[in-house]
Amino acid sequence: DVDGIIPPPGFVAWDEIAAHLGVPDVRYTACPQMGGASPTAALINASMAIATGMANVVLITIGWNGYSAIRPRPDARPNRRRFSAAFFDVVKNYYAPYGLRSAPWWYSLYLQRYVKMYGVPPEAAGEVALACRAHAQLNDKALMRGRPLTMEEYLASTYISEPLRKLDCCVETDCAAAVIVTTPERARDMPHTPVIVIGGAEGHPDRPDELINRKDVLDLGLDRAAPRAFAMAGVKPTDMDFLQIYDCFTHVVLLELEALGLAPRGGAADFVKNGNIQLGGKYPLNTHGGLMSQGHCWGMNHIVEATRQLRHEAGAAQVQNCELGLVTGYGDLGDASIAILARSTS
Repeated sequence: DVDGIIPPPGFVAWDEIAAHLGVPDVRYTACPQMGGASPTAALINASMAIATGMANVVLITIGWNGYSAIRPRPDARPNRRRFSAAFFDVVKNYYAPYGLRSAPWWYSLYLQRYVKMYGVPPEAAGEVALACRAHAQLNDKALMRGRPLTMEEYLASTYISEPLRKLDCCVETDCAAAVIVTTPERARDMPHTPVIVIGGAEGHPDRPDELINRKDVLDLGLDRAAPRAFAMAGVKPTDMDFLQIYDCFTHVVLLELEALGLAPRGGAADFVKNGNIQLGGKYPLNTHGGLMSQGHCWGMNHIVEATRQLRHEAGAAQVQNCELGLVTGYGDLGDASIAILARSTS
């Protein structure tokens, strides 16, 4: 039944997926190139393809060997598509000569500015780490299971590049996830309660090409995308029953909460206090554990979790009676995507 395939950027092209799955007639393909914002952008892209009649059933999938490609087991077969840090040296060749060879160093350039400018305490980022770890305990597919994290453990963790501690950084894992998008009419004949995309957008910072040349390095693509998505959906940020926020780093989550309009600039530190983002709070965040504690699936796992929540199939992590939720994507130092999802009532 599949006639559209959208693989976010990675190691596998759409034609390989079609060949291995035996898809006979692919009518539509695309490949968003927005780093961690790509899966949610792919969801919006698939929705547009279906709404315009370009496709009827679109598969969005990603597979990622983010752990084993860098740290292969001694008995593993050689990987012809081995992940290489040299790729990032080429892409970020402005930074590489100065030793900035990996994401924590690139991100720390503007996250340190955010912390200093607004006096963001480390405990604010810690609240994000603690919420994700607590929720991971309820997910048998999460990597960081065993016991919840304490604020004392978080504050004692080693700095990688200030303000980022080790426990501010997402895990790197092998992982895969996929979603199927089709028309609402067809979805209503399927076994599960349909989840409807009611709004979405992507946005890019100014300038999109280079971090240090931007007028305001804290002006994110999500600052532009979020208002458009909420206007399309006809809902407000405060209407959301849960938040699946792209969490490559804890401080990025704080910036996204502000860009969504849930807190003023610099105000996310107050927003995340007092259990507000944990299950049982007003805005449960990353109820599967997120990139911080479930696994790094480029954010596709956020879409899967949002779908399970709105189907009311999230088990111990279920947000009771939820009807609306959102997913964000974040990549390449400020590119953003957002999808607003709703449980079908008919």
